[in-house]
Amino acid sequence: MFYALAEPTRRQIVELLAASGQLAASSIYDNFSVSHPAISQHLKVLREANVVQMEKQAQKHYYRINTGAMTELEDWAKRMADLWNERFDALDKVLSEEQRKKGSNKRKRE
Repeated sequence: MFYALAEPTRRQIVELLAASGQLAASSIYDNFSVSHPAISQHLKVLREANVVQMEKQAQKHYYRINTGAMTELEDWAKRMADLWNERFDALDKVLSEEQRKKGSNKRKRE
């Protein structure tokens, strides 16, 4: 999933789908200046990474975001942010304690 979202055009496709809900491949193509085969390849990567889902209706392919996969990604990102916030809070405590000790030692010398 991270590989799929690392490429700017694919992120733009995801943003387009997030704003629009579901779009036909032809509508997605119309939003980019690159070739249709290039966009098709990007859609394939997103589909294989389970970022988007495709549904075929007659001759059209419709794409939409896989909300389940996005929820998993969001949950993971939140866990990572919480972990880093805990680490920064612990560092803040250590630094505050060091500053308090330095202030205490300075007052003793005076």
